[in-house]
Amino acid sequence: MSRIIVRASLVLACSTVLLLAGCAAPPQNVAGNATLTPPTRVTRDLVRLPPPKGRVLAAVYGFRDLTGQYKPSPDSSFSSQVTQGGASFLVAAMRDSGWFTPVERENLQDLLTERKIMRALETPDDKNRVVAQIGALAPANVILEGGIVAFDSNVKTGGAGVAYLGISASQQYRVDQVTVNLRTVDIRNGQILNSVSTTKTIYSYQVDVGVYKFVGFKDLLQAEVGMTRNEPQQLCVKEAIESAVVHLIVQGLKNQTWALKDDKDWYDPTVQRYLQENQSYVADMDQLDPPQASDPINPDKSAGI
Repeated sequence: MSRIIVRASLVLACSTVLLLAGCAAPPQNVAGNATLTPPTRVTRDLVRLPPPKGRVLAAVYGFRDLTGQYKPSPDSSFSSQVTQGGASFLVAAMRDSGWFTPVERENLQDLLTERKIMRALETPDDKNRVVAQIGALAPANVILEGGIVAFDSNVKTGGAGVAYLGISASQQYRVDQVTVNLRTVDIRNGQILNSVSTTKTIYSYQVDVGVYKFVGFKDLLQAEVGMTRNEPQQLCVKEAIESAVVHLIVQGLKNQTWALKDDKDWYDPTVQRYLQENQSYVADMDQLDPPQASDPINPDKSAGI
């Protein structure tokens, strides 16, 4: 009878190990083909904005990483914590919105070199040769500037675990934050028309399940299964930049910096949702620092004079 129980325990242990091994196997699409970068919720809001009265010619000279942070060891002491391609994300967001016409300024020297080469071909020795005409560079009306201003690691960490009779399960999570700032500058007088800062949280979690148990007198079963999910940082930076572009457009509509093609689009659900978010931001500031009530006896005292 005892041999039957031991054999049954061994069969159960083997089946459990095979099941856990199958769960821990790598996914099927490890060597998948390259695809387009997946859109975010803000990307859908960006392309759903109502059309403008006229596109704004805008220049982007750069969108640098201003955090100065590097990845912790043992990853690399010389690898930056966040992506260095913020300008590319910004130009893509400007084009997707349909409100801006970006002009090349980040690699302006390369563009000027090619134009010099083309001008050199405009005066060939062969007078009968057809030469392509080159026009003037398009000047920008505004400049979009800013950068990645903050990256905060381990803003919130935590976890939970339980173990009973050799069976254990645990879960851990971590929350990081990335903050970007974006502003529009009028090239005529250098006035800053609008400025906005957006913050995106980055979630990471880990789940582990383990078994450490005797299934027989001398038979020990030990198995572990785990899964880790890290939200891509570059996609979080992309979403924060896209959100900043949408807020910048809505702020410009509110301040009458630019106008809609149809005034009725002011009540567009996307525009109104971001307007409400701006109003909630102002309300949160009032809650943190409520305005002081005026003193009827000494009004200068309440004003802090």
